[in-house]
Amino acid sequence: MRIYLIDDEASARSSMERVVREACPEAELCVFSRGQAALDAIENEGLRPNVVFTDIQMPGLSGLGLAVKLRTACPSAKVIFVTGYNEYAFEAYQLHAHGYVMKPLRTERIREELAYLAEFTAPPPKPEALTVRCFGYFEVFWKGKPLHFQRNQTKELLAYLISRDGAACTNEEISTALWEDEANPRATSNRVRTLYSDLNLTLKEIGIEDALIRHRGSIAVNRERFDCDFFRMQNGDVDAINSFRGEFMVQYSWAEMTAGMLIFHF
Repeated sequence: MRIYLIDDEASARSSMERVVREACPEAELCVFSRGQAALDAIENEGLRPNVVFTDIQMPGLSGLGLAVKLRTACPSAKVIFVTGYNEYAFEAYQLHAHGYVMKPLRTERIREELAYLAEFTAPPPKPEALTVRCFGYFEVFWKGKPLHFQRNQTKELLAYLISRDGAACTNEEISTALWEDEANPRATSNRVRTLYSDLNLTLKEIGIEDALIRHRGSIAVNRERFDCDFFRMQNGDVDAINSFRGEFMVQYSWAEMTAGMLIFHF
């Protein structure tokens, strides 16, 4: 594990290094007096940290500013703010920080933070789960390769069901979302049934037909069979939240409302 320690005050920096080394003696510690120096080490030297402990108030690039830049420079880094003031707690919450520790630092408190990160770091996707990316363009992967759909609208049906976050959807709801200008309800209802059969067959061929739930004229997805950034965001996963850049299933116009809701809430 590589841990970044950042504080502009020499005494605080020395104390932080001592406490973190006591809490995690096996870690590689990289110590910086400026946020920009830490960012340069990532961007120019490729030294990507697993965890970043940073003071908030610093000359130049503040800890809050660094956290924003890390979303792009090193999205997997877990940021824990270290400060002598609790007035920044709200800003830290808005940035979806992984932790917030008050000075003076204590070894046991740092151990607790690192143990929390280890416990709640998302495990790798299960082999039997479909990997779904909703942020940006909607894409579906099976065992690391794009899943092939016989029809483009079969993929769109799956996208819509996932956007409903596991809620059951009737044929009418699906028809309205996917073909809002269609004047023939019966034709669109038949189209939904055709796409459902195609989607069910596609999933059956890879052995996860139970990813769909059909009950009394409604369809839903079984959230447990998907490794999905949108689902993880809804569950409060900080890494998923930080990976959201305001774009959600951008190839589908009906997804714009959900994108707006996510921007408002996250």
